[in-house]
Amino acid sequence: MQQNSLTTVESRIYATKDVKITHLKQGSTTYSKMSFPIHCGIYSEIETKEFIFQFNLNSEIFRAKGKGREWAHPHEWLKRTPGNDWVYYSTGGYTGVFEATGEYYLPNFQYPTNSILGGHPFAHEEITRISGSWYQFLLELQAQQTDLPRHFGNFLNQVITNSPEKLEQKAQLLHEIIGGRISVLPPDARHVDYNIIPLTISEGCLYKCAFCKVKNNTVFTEKSDAEIRAQISRLAKLYGRDLINYNSLFLGEHDALQSSPERILFSIETACKEFDFDHSYTAGTNVFLFGSVTSLLNKPDAFFRQLVESGAMTYINIGLESADQQTLDKIGKPLTERLVQEAFWRGQDINDRFPSVEITANFIMDENLPDNHYKKILHLIREQQVHVKPKGSIYFSPLTFDRPSRTRLFEFNRIKIQSRLPTYLYIIQRF
Repeated sequence: MQQNSLTTVESRIYATKDVKITHLKQGSTTYSKMSFPIHCGIYSEIETKEFIFQFNLNSEIFRAKGKGREWAHPHEWLKRTPGNDWVYYSTGGYTGVFEATGEYYLPNFQYPTNSILGGHPFAHEEITRISGSWYQFLLELQAQQTDLPRHFGNFLNQVITNSPEKLEQKAQLLHEIIGGRISVLPPDARHVDYNIIPLTISEGCLYKCAFCKVKNNTVFTEKSDAEIRAQISRLAKLYGRDLINYNSLFLGEHDALQSSPERILFSIETACKEFDFDHSYTAGTNVFLFGSVTSLLNKPDAFFRQLVESGAMTYINIGLESADQQTLDKIGKPLTERLVQEAFWRGQDINDRFPSVEITANFIMDENLPDNHYKKILHLIREQQVHVKPKGSIYFSPLTFDRPSRTRLFEFNRIKIQSRLPTYLYIIQRF
């Protein structure tokens, strides 16, 4: 088991008129949905008159923001992921962002995605200046701070060793350990701000749908227990001291639910023990994975009872796409609408009976879909629902990448108002 050394922390502060360094700052212990930034975990911070930089327990930069007039909004910030992507979190003016996504902040990416909200923040000079030149700013700061107390000097030296080149190498090692870059994370991972540890327990998916932009051509295969153990061991070493800030696991890749119940449960138990989630600084344990219509319908009740017994909150996201046969045929999904409907109701049944398991579902949005596509979805999520439910989120995923659309947003809002299930947009985020 990976033993966390930071069972208790003592924050230290060094401050002058030009710089403030806070080492081991204690953030929130829970992920909260608030209209102002609340950051979880233990981290360190360097603040100057121009910038705020935050570092994880491995002294690696992972958040940044500007303080000047050029910075768009004081509540917006940049975040660097373990995959070494910079993500800009905007408020969207708070106009409809929470209603559309379930979160107060809208992630904006440097790579193509399917969002129909937001602008192009990485076209702004101040944002690109910080995301591209943060290391140079830190080198200049180090050169200026010649009389730092030993403790803070050592910390700054550790920060400097984590250069952009080294961080990119670490991201490449992460992807090598898990078998490649994860092209998409489940939408439910938003509940923990996508702060997950990825573990690949299977490769490929069953259907190879023609419309899908995140699929691969790999035939579905499960990893062996030995392969999974080896990944877990290497991941624990890679995340190192920062493990204490994690409490969530992603089982990859595109249809982990198709794996055998024994392999899924083995992976959860082994990973949670090795990563010591029971002693995470952040409360609770979460597991996220994708599933398919076939894998959901084939899993017995006994499996979901065992998930409950694991002690984790488990989110399983199912790609339904449409409940209309004409639409399924048009997008190249090799299923019948009857099977899609059966999977939808199976998910509803599981949500009603298993308190710590949540089945969520994805449907597509696009121009020129058959008329019955939206009608049959509304039949499921409104007309056949007796009352409003707090569980079992429905996500709508625009098929078109990098094309904001007021028409699609209007269509989504119309459906959301009528839905008796929590309904949100699915913004594809890689890892």
